[in-house]
Order: sequence, then C-alpha cells, then structure tokens
Amino acid sequence: MKKILVIIIIFLSSCSPSNESKKSNDNTSNTSIESSSEIKKIVVGNKDARITIIIFESLTCSHCANFHKDVYPHLKEEYIDTGLAKIEFRHFPLDIAAFNASKISQCKNDGSSKILDSLILNQQRWVKGTTEEEINDYLKTFLVEEGIDIDFNRCIEDKKIEDFILNDRIDGVKKFNVNATPTIIINNEKFEKSLNYKNLKKALKKLI
Repeated sequence: MKKILVIIIIFLSSCSPSNESKKSNDNTSNTSIESSSEIKKIVVGNKDARITIIIFESLTCSHCANFHKDVYPHLKEEYIDTGLAKIEFRHFPLDIAAFNASKISQCKNDGSSKILDSLILNQQRWVKGTTEEEINDYLKTFLVEEGIDIDFNRCIEDKKIEDFILNDRIDGVKKFNVNATPTIIINNEKFEKSLNYKNLKKALKKLI
C-alpha cells in the first residue's frame, strides 16, 4: 500500500499546470468551490435505486471507452432508466491527460455525466501530445469544438477538484483493490467477470 501511495504522490507532483495553461482567454464565470467535499459526484439514475454500480475509469483508457460504447447503453436502458440501478462514475486517472480531463469533467460541479461522456467517447480527438502543454492544447481545442463552455485554466488549477479526484483513486485502491480500468463495483462488491453486458446483466439480475 505504501508503494501505491508513493506512486500516486509522484504522479500528482508532475501534474502542476504549465505556464502556457495559465494564459487563459476563457471568461466564463464559475461557482467557487470551497472544499473537495462540496464537489458533486457524477451519478446517473435514481438515488434510491436498489443497485448501486460504481465504475472506476481513466478517461484515456480505451477499454473504458469500449464500456461506454458497447455496455453502458444497454445498462442504462434496462437498469438505470428503469430505476433499478444507479451508476456512479469515479476517477482513476492513469496519466496526466486523464487527470486533467477528469478535472474538466468535474468543473461545472453539477453532477452531470455530459462532459465525461463526451470526453471518453471521443478520445481519438483529444488524447494527443507528449508534453502537458500539448496535451492541454488538444483538450482545450476539443472542448471549444464541442461547445463546452468552461474556464479551462481555473478547472485545471483548482486544488479542490484535484483533491477530489485523488481521493477517488485512493479510495479505489484502499476499499476495492482497484489496479486497472475500468473496474466495476456492484453494491460494494468487486465485479470479477469479463466486462461485457451478458456477464454484467447476469450479476445484476441476482440483485433484483
């Protein structure tokens, strides 16, 4: 566990915004977040649903994108939209691009998955670059093209959002032994089967 925490600390130490990212042309006003506890989790579905699904994702992870393309639509139609389950998206960034994208997905602090969905379903358009400056430039360009109106630099530099994302990752390791993405948790039990809708549905049917 100590080794994992050291790796996370080293990861964050490399995630400070570049000088270029501080030169913002964005003028969107945003609600000030006083502490990470005020940041809303991204949750879709009935809050009182019998089944709670948690997914730990890295927004640059291709397998996570496949989940959103191939599994999530069926899951949403059959279980989430019907009120049987809710899904909570938690952050487990594996690189600086995913870390900054996670910050962007939480920036509006409205609990909506809209920005997260857009980012993960369009990875090929923004997961580029070798330096943080290049990575952020591609990310900013994508947001503009998608009409996502946020104060990019404020989001990237917000320590409260950063702490929130780090806490998601630490909780994943400590509570559920998360070591890869995507990882699914169903009612606090780690889903160990191959992640396809057939296997997931079989596990969910047992809980209804």
